[in-house]
Amino acid sequence: MIVYWLVSYLIGNFLTAWWIGKWKGVDLRQQRSGNLGARNAGAILGKSAFVLTFLGDAGKGALVVWIGFFFNFSIWAIAVAGLAVILGHLFPFWLKYRGGKGIAAFVGVTFCLTPDLFLVMFILFLAFYPWFKSATLSMLASFTGFVAMALLLQVWFVIWPLFIAIIVIVIKHKSDIQKSFNSRFR
Repeated sequence: MIVYWLVSYLIGNFLTAWWIGKWKGVDLRQQRSGNLGARNAGAILGKSAFVLTFLGDAGKGALVVWIGFFFNFSIWAIAVAGLAVILGHLFPFWLKYRGGKGIAAFVGVTFCLTPDLFLVMFILFLAFYPWFKSATLSMLASFTGFVAMALLLQVWFVIWPLFIAIIVIVIKHKSDIQKSFNSRFR
């Protein structure tokens, strides 16, 4: 199991934005937010870079879950691997622990591991986005729904590693959250 979790962390170290930036001759760590994620890639390199980065980062989350299902690991063990792939994305050792912010990797993990909770999260995101006009604040609402539904369905004890992932992702988005709140609720 430890090998699976370590491999999951290493898979998380594949930062799609870094490779797309390298292909385009741009170091995204030196541009705008410096974040190696889909939003920064899209802002600097265009919509196709956003889509490719999002799909690549979500794909690695899905891959880790698929590997767990392939080897018939428990849901709990796969959830730990989901946390590991997200941590690998957030803190890649080979880039001095400066990676992305984890949303796409989280989406890939939850889409495959907990599709019912993913659906709740997705619906809440779509419901709140027109009101907030902020992906960051809509993400907070969708995370709240994910946790609430996991508690309601009594599956939290199996997927608690994803709660840790949410906490770390929210911490990584702290400045974005503050900016969004300040610009919308003054």
